[in-house]
Amino acid sequence: MSARHVVVRTIERADPGVISGLGEAGTATVHEAIGRRGYLGPELRPIQQGTRVAGSAVTVLSHPGDNLMIHAAVEVCEPGDLLVVTNTAPSTHGMFGDLLASSLQASGVVGLVMDAGVRDTMDLRAMGFAAWTRHVSCEGTVKSTPGSVNTPISIDGVIIHPGDVVCADDDGVVAVPRADSAWALDQSNARLAAEEISRTRLQAGELGLDMYGLRQKLVELGVEWVD
Repeated sequence: MSARHVVVRTIERADPGVISGLGEAGTATVHEAIGRRGYLGPELRPIQQGTRVAGSAVTVLSHPGDNLMIHAAVEVCEPGDLLVVTNTAPSTHGMFGDLLASSLQASGVVGLVMDAGVRDTMDLRAMGFAAWTRHVSCEGTVKSTPGSVNTPISIDGVIIHPGDVVCADDDGVVAVPRADSAWALDQSNARLAAEEISRTRLQAGELGLDMYGLRQKLVELGVEWVD
C-alpha cells in the first residue's frame, strides 16, 4: 500500500472515553506517563493559547506546497478526529486556512496538526478552530500532486498510524498508539494522583530536595554545603 497513492476510508479508533481522558490529562503528563515517548517536537506550536484537545488521527501525506490531499481527507473525517498532516519533504507553505477549517468543523474535527504552515490564523482563532503548526505563512499552494490519506506517517521521528490518539495543548503535541491508549490513560491517571500528593506536601513546605531523595544524591555526587 505504501507504494501507491490511496485514500483509506475506514480506520479503527480508540474508545471515546479514553481519548477524552488523555486530552484532559495533558501532553506533559501523557508524555511522561508513557515513558517520555510520542512527542512530535518543539517546533510544532499552537496558533492559540489555552486549548487542550485529543482526537483520533486522520493522517495525510502531501507534496510540499500542495494541499490537494487535505481536501481529500475531509471526506473521511468523523466527529472527534484530529487531522495530522505531513509532507514528503519540508515545506513552509501555508497549506491550510479558514476555508478548509470550515469543512473540518462541519465534520466535527477537533483540530489540526500541520507539519508545514497554516495561514488565516486570525480567522482560525476567531472560528475557534485549534491548530498546531511548524510555520505560519501566507505562501500559497496548488492542488496538483497525489498523496495519501490514512497511511502511516512520520513527524520528528515519531510514527503516527491512522486511529492513534493525538493529544495537543499549549505544551505541544504527543501521539499515543491506539493499541496502548487505555494503558496510557491508566498510567496518566496514576501519575496525576501521585503529583497531587506531591503538590500537597510541597505546599505544606516540604522541600523537593528531601521528598525526592535528592539531598543524598547530591552528597554521593560530591556536592558540599558551605556557609
